[in-house]
Amino acid sequence: MVTLKGLLDSKERHIYSLAPESTAFEALELMASKNIGAVLVLKSNKIKGIFSERDYARKVILYGKSSKETPLKELMTTQVHTVTSDKTVRDCMALMSEKRIRHLPVVEERKLIGLVSIGDIVNALIMDQENTIKDLETYITQG
Repeated sequence: MVTLKGLLDSKERHIYSLAPESTAFEALELMASKNIGAVLVLKSNKIKGIFSERDYARKVILYGKSSKETPLKELMTTQVHTVTSDKTVRDCMALMSEKRIRHLPVVEERKLIGLVSIGDIVNALIMDQENTIKDLETYITQG
C-alpha cells in the first residue's frame, strides 16, 4: 500500500502559503497562477489555517465582503486536519471523506513537509490498483 512518504516523493513538494494578513485576493491570484484549490495560511512556519475555493465562495461572495480588503485570518478554516507521512493513501481517503475536506497538510515532528489534495490521493489509489491488476495478471499467466 502506498504511503504519503511515497506519494510525496513522487510529486513536486512545493507548498504554497500566505500569511494571515494576506488578502483573499492575493490568495486567489496565487491559486489561479499555480492552478491549485487551496493555500495554507502560515505564521512563523506554523499552520494557522487553510484557505480554499470553498472558503471564498462561502465566506466572501455570500457575505458581500471585498476580496481585495479582507484578510485571510477572517476567512480561513482554522481547524486544519493533518497527517504524518507514514499514513496510507487509503487512510487519507477515509479521513478526507469523513471530514469532507480536500486538502491535508503532511507533518513530521511538528514540521510541515507537504500538502496532498484529494486529486493526489485518487491518482495514487488508481495507480496502486493498476499495479495490483498487473501483478495478478502476471501471476495468472505465469502460473
